[in-house]
Amino acid sequence: MRNITVAIDDDTHRLARIRAAELDTSVSALVRGYLRRLASGDGGVLHDDDDLPETAQQRRSRHLDDVLSVIATSAGGFRTADNLSREELHERSASR
Repeated sequence: MRNITVAIDDDTHRLARIRAAELDTSVSALVRGYLRRLASGDGGVLHDDDDLPETAQQRRSRHLDDVLSVIATSAGGFRTADNLSREELHERSASR
């Protein structure tokens, strides 16, 4: 692997570090991805379907969607009829 040196202004450096942190990656990884797209003939242009690391918020949202999907497809999700009565709940706790 080769190292390169790039000179950028302080503001660009700060913003790049912030964005890299949001994506849970490094500035080097972002630059590497950009250069790969540039070298592949894509001009380095970012598209919605590019293979960028997901942010923590995107990851949480994806996991929530997955869990809700499993709940919705398993026996109709949560149903009130499936709840235990107060007596059944206390009876069950006493048997443990």
